[in-house]
Amino acid sequence: MIQNNPENKAQIVYFSHGGGPLPILGDPGHKAMVDFMTRLPAQLNKPEIILVISAHWEESQATLLGAQYPVMFYDYYGFPDEAYQIVYPAPGSPEYAERITGLFKENNIPALIDDQRGFDHGLFIPLKLMYPQADIPALQLSLLRGLNPAAHIALGKALRGLMNERILVIGSGFSFHNMIAFSWQGNNAADAANDAFQNWLIESCTAPIPQPERERRLIEWEKAPSARYCHPREEHLLPLHVCLGMAGKPAQLIFDDQILGKRSLAFLW
Repeated sequence: MIQNNPENKAQIVYFSHGGGPLPILGDPGHKAMVDFMTRLPAQLNKPEIILVISAHWEESQATLLGAQYPVMFYDYYGFPDEAYQIVYPAPGSPEYAERITGLFKENNIPALIDDQRGFDHGLFIPLKLMYPQADIPALQLSLLRGLNPAAHIALGKALRGLMNERILVIGSGFSFHNMIAFSWQGNNAADAANDAFQNWLIESCTAPIPQPERERRLIEWEKAPSARYCHPREEHLLPLHVCLGMAGKPAQLIFDDQILGKRSLAFLW
């Protein structure tokens, strides 16, 4: 059972958000993920605002989504027409975007606000499962081009100024993201290389080791077993670095199951 945080403390989650719109479209390879995400809010305190670090947005500077009423950004292709009719009409929060950019600038991290970009599927797919009422203001934070792991941990540390606020911070990525290796037919075949990396990730995130050592391991993640097999490109891993940098403590493993035939994880701080 997940332990609730005190009511007015930040909650931080990193999870694997699945393949495009498939979780919403009833794909059987996402059943475990959909069950997990629909149950998760009951085990959290309802936040006043949600910040999503999306694997599907990269900018040269840390950029916050600043629209009052963000549009939908269907950043996928080749799916049925219904995939382009999904809506998630949650409001944004320009004021909170200003607050977060201020925290970054206080920590000497250049930051911008984009008031034109919409919600991408790294936000609207999981939040449609978690909070279908769309009644909680939501905004997104970009990754940084170049995908430097230490820079993403630094983003998280700058967000520690939000730790006493009723915010849910979500690292929306995928702990396994090798598009060629996914089983799009949903077959759950054994994969020792995937297991090796996922086990390393669990140990690195949850073990009672000093935080500087934890951060070093995540900065040097390419040394982990099967690292580049699981992440040929690391954009789906780096939202974890932001979460870990913000939390500054061990995580709790809250999901360890199959998505698209591959073992994938979620963590809570």
